[in-house]
Amino acid sequence: MTSSEKQEDEFVEEGGAEMSFLDHLEEMRWRLIYAIIGVVIGTIAAWIFIDQLVYFILLKPARDANANLQNLKPFGQLFLYVQVAIIAGIVVSIPNIFYQFWKFISPALKRSEKKYILAIVIFSSICFLSGLVFAYYVLLPLAMKFVAEFGSEDIMNNFAINEYMRIIISLMLGSAIVFELPMLSFFLTKLGVLTPAFMRKYRKYALVTILFFAAFLTPPDPVSQLILAVPLVLLYEISIFISKISLKKE
Repeated sequence: MTSSEKQEDEFVEEGGAEMSFLDHLEEMRWRLIYAIIGVVIGTIAAWIFIDQLVYFILLKPARDANANLQNLKPFGQLFLYVQVAIIAGIVVSIPNIFYQFWKFISPALKRSEKKYILAIVIFSSICFLSGLVFAYYVLLPLAMKFVAEFGSEDIMNNFAINEYMRIIISLMLGSAIVFELPMLSFFLTKLGVLTPAFMRKYRKYALVTILFFAAFLTPPDPVSQLILAVPLVLLYEISIFISKISLKKE
């Protein structure tokens, strides 16, 4: 690589001048502002349909599992509605959040790589939303069925709404993050931290970790753990393939 080509890979602004530390902080501030604006707009839009979101989406797993929910705080339902609106606003604005993130780190990318930012944003958003959908339609029904049916007949299972929300958020967020594994492998490979050879070498350790993670997120029965473990293993293999492709493009 020539000296002129190396200069193109430095952290530079569009004008060609090297960015200082303060310039990076200013850029990060504006990217955060744009991301927050997107979340606020998404939250406002979600609040308009808050009744439908709570009844048809939030409460559906509990209804399907015949679980009884109760509010134990004076303003519990109000806080619940606000929480649901904010979470929905974040989910709706996920593409914008990813876009602002990749635009912030774009000065570290080569010119040939910057043209893929839009594709990366779309793929990252699809991975994240796929994780949410998987958790909602697979993990949550299994978890709610288990907790609703477990226990003695002498003890009634009534769940506080805040604990119910905690289960939903932890499962869906954990699943969404796991589904970002292919994009994480791409990013770490570009940074030189990860290689396909490294991932293949430690595949057996990764499989053990995946099984442990599946056991942690799902009810303690082999079927539920297998349902989560299979897509996680596939994601790991996909990550190796993506790491290999991104390494070739360097």
